[in-house]
Amino acid sequence: MSKLMSSPRFLRAVVWFDASTGGLLGALHLLLTAPLAEWLGLPPGLLLATGAMLLGYAALAVAIARSEPMPRGWLWVLIVGNFAWALASLALLLGSTLTPTLLGQAYLLVHVVSAALLAELQWMGVRRLSVWAAA
Repeated sequence: MSKLMSSPRFLRAVVWFDASTGGLLGALHLLLTAPLAEWLGLPPGLLLATGAMLLGYAALAVAIARSEPMPRGWLWVLIVGNFAWALASLALLLGSTLTPTLLGQAYLLVHVVSAALLAELQWMGVRRLSVWAAA
């Protein structure tokens, strides 16, 4: 497993997965704003803003994944972005004035776990790379 995570292919695969899920979720937030707002109990404005942010993040992740070699500084932007997304989702879940539905709470919890996991996998991949690109 350690050998797999030391491979630049591992990190690139994680970044591609991150880009694809970010793009998909961003598109869903923008295309299904009204139904998602009702089902999740989240404000439409929040879904529109996060949809746009997710699409921008996905575009950045695609650019990084296509780079050869992947630029270290931009990889750290993805890692910090994922940790920030996990913390923001946790704040919405636990400490905000919003009252998400049960489905909305589950949705936010999935975001907390998946974004933190992606950040951790990216961080592990970055730390294990032996050759770095300039930022």
